[in-house]
Order: sequence, then structure tokens, then C-alpha cells
Amino acid sequence: MPARLATSLALLATLLPGVAPAADEAAVKQAITKAGAFLAKCQDEEGSFKADLGPAVTGLVVTGLVRSGTPADDPVVKKALDYLLTFRQPDGGIYSPGSPVANYETSIAMLALAACNAEGRLAEEIDGAVKYVKQLQWDDGEGKPQADPAFGGAGYGKKSRPDLSNTAFMIEALRTVGESENDPAIQRALVFVSRAQNLPGPHNPLPFPANNPDGGFYYTPAAGGESQAGTTPNGGLRSSASMTYAGLKSMIFAGLTKDDPRVKAATEWLKKHYTFEENPGMGQAGLYYYFHTASKALGVLGGDTFTDAEGKEHDWRDELTTAIVSRQRADGSWTNANERWMEGEPVLTTAYALLTLANCRK
Repeated sequence: MPARLATSLALLATLLPGVAPAADEAAVKQAITKAGAFLAKCQDEEGSFKADLGPAVTGLVVTGLVRSGTPADDPVVKKALDYLLTFRQPDGGIYSPGSPVANYETSIAMLALAACNAEGRLAEEIDGAVKYVKQLQWDDGEGKPQADPAFGGAGYGKKSRPDLSNTAFMIEALRTVGESENDPAIQRALVFVSRAQNLPGPHNPLPFPANNPDGGFYYTPAAGGESQAGTTPNGGLRSSASMTYAGLKSMIFAGLTKDDPRVKAATEWLKKHYTFEENPGMGQAGLYYYFHTASKALGVLGGDTFTDAEGKEHDWRDELTTAIVSRQRADGSWTNANERWMEGEPVLTTAYALLTLANCRK
């Protein structure tokens, strides 16, 4: 078995269905079944779930369905995967022609391909996508030396400003298809991720952390820096939970351990802001992206419980599963009343919810 496939299968084993949280296994299964039925009704004749939004939403749906228990050879999944592969380009990327978000689309597609890659049958498509996203990364090839704040990052597309969200998707996609934590692209990305953290020190020499040294993460250190959570009175970039979980999982995927000061600082910030009632720093905006990112980060961090800043232990899988199941609508979908980042679109939000439930399983 090729090394990449073996590594990929080992990683996927941590993401595929297993033992549901003890809270109410029947309710979780029912929620997943209802969600699958809802999504099946949303699929069009070509196999897409949202053709007007390009292949990314379909990729998220495929990944969510398979990771939550739908077989890869299920007709709905197979049709969607066939549709996704129609976007495969000669350069190996999987994106709409002329797309401004080609890196995002390809990274999401890689996760879907990995979920469906039984016996390595999609190895050629995965290899092409790996090469494509790596050459999009901002580095010396784009005239960005390591001293540049953009170095190591990835944006939505080839010339897009890099940000933590897209970089985190790229790292996760590369690791999920079997790339090593020591791969040069992942180690370059770690440089960028570390600079998106409000932690002054050798890994982030930029000026932003000094104005808000709380250990959390912001959206991007590039192009003057930006936090979607806004700024502090003294001009610091505010940390948010969704970005802090994105940073945490990216650091772990890149080989950092719990003893690393960066991981410790991120974990301490999350302990102070532990909740599944909102996306701390952003309120209800991006709530389901937050759920999905938190579930992945806590899963790779390891441990069945997470202790908050007051010393209270939380069964995070149980609590997050309950938060998801309790928000499901009667038709099997999920949606966010705060429509920022398209979370008013039930197909996208339902895909995030399924991914979260899958990540919450042991």
C-alpha cells in the first residue's frame, strides 16, 4: 500500500463513524438520517447541491455525508462526486474555470476525494490537486520571502491575500490525503499560522500581538493585518474562537504538541471562551463554521473532555452534539438566522452540521 494512502486511511479512521456520544445515540442517528434525506432532495440532475456556488458546497456535502455514515457508493454521493470531478482542470486543480476561489474549491474537493478514496481509486486526482494547491501557496516563488507576513499562507485563489481560514483548509486537506506534517508546504504554512496568533515572541515578530497578547488568533497578518472580530481600543486585532480553533488544529496538523507555547496559549484562550451558544468574538456570525472547526480542533487535540478556565470539565463531544441536534429544523436541515458567510443557505449549513456530528464521534 502506498505510504500516502496508508497515512490517509489512518487519518480518515479518526473521522469516520464510530461510537456516538452517550447523550442520545438514537437522536443523533435520526438527525443524520433526516439531514441526508434533506440533502438528497436538494441535489439537481447534474449531481450538484448548489450549482450557482461552484463545486465547493458540493464537496462539503459529499464529505459530510460520507463521514457521517453514507457509503461512498451511495447513488447520491456517487452522482455528486462525478459532478465534482467535472471541475478537474489540466493543472490538477478542481475549480470552476476562471474561479477567484480556486484554492478554496480545490482544498474542499480534496477532502471529498479523500473520503471516497477506497483502495486508492482516486489517487491520480488527489495527486494533481496536491500539486496544484502547493503551487498556489505564497512563498519565494511569488516573491514573498519568509520575512513577509504573507509567506506560507494561502488565500481563496492564486493572487488572493492569504488568510488563516483558507490556509487551515489547505493544511487539513494536505494532511487528510496523506502528506506528512514535515512536508515543506505544511511547515511554510505553519510560519503563516503562527503569525496569525496574538502571541508576541520569536514565532510572531509582527506588531499586532503586542496590542492584544491574549494567545488567540485573528484572520490574517498579511496586507496590514485584519480581524473579522474588529480591533481593540489600542488598535490590536481581536481574537475570535473560530479562528483560534482553526489555528489550533493547523498547528497540531503541522506537528506541534500540547507542550508548545503556541498550542498552550491557544488552548488557554479557548478555555476562557468555551461555549457552543455562540462563536466567541463573532456572536452568531459563522456559528456553523465555528462548530465544524471546533469539533475538528478538539478531536485532533485529543481527550474526551475539555477543561474551561474555571476548572470545569466538559464532555465536548456530548455538548457540541447536543448543540447541533437541538438546532435541526423539521425538514432535516440547519440554517443560521445570521446569514453572514452564506450560513443562511441551508445546504451549506447542513453540510457543516453533518461534519460536526461526524467529528464528535469517538
